[in-house]
Amino acid sequence: MGPMRERSPDGSYGRIFAVVRRIPRGRVATYGQVAQLAGLAGHARQVGYALHALGAESPVPWHRVINARGGVSPRSLPGWERVQRDLLEREGVRFDERGCVALDHYRWRPRRSPTSVAGGAR
Repeated sequence: MGPMRERSPDGSYGRIFAVVRRIPRGRVATYGQVAQLAGLAGHARQVGYALHALGAESPVPWHRVINARGGVSPRSLPGWERVQRDLLEREGVRFDERGCVALDHYRWRPRRSPTSVAGGAR
């Protein structure tokens, strides 16, 4: 079911995926930031649900989305937190001793609103 939702660019999941695809290597965004940019302000959990629905072979860089504290959120399957951290570290993102990313340094700051790209409100 995840891949089917991914292919539907008109729904909220499609808008979320469009925003996440724009996050460059070596940068991160928070769930709340992605929700805001997708025209879904206040719906950070929906971003988490959308990313959870992705298929294993999805090209969407889900690992670049972290929580508001700069940390990797727990997953339903054991070990995926380490996978996410490893993927981010391979892109040059560094974690502190608490397991958090310095958002002031690594947070993605888009140059323009992605709502037209994400298919959101105009």
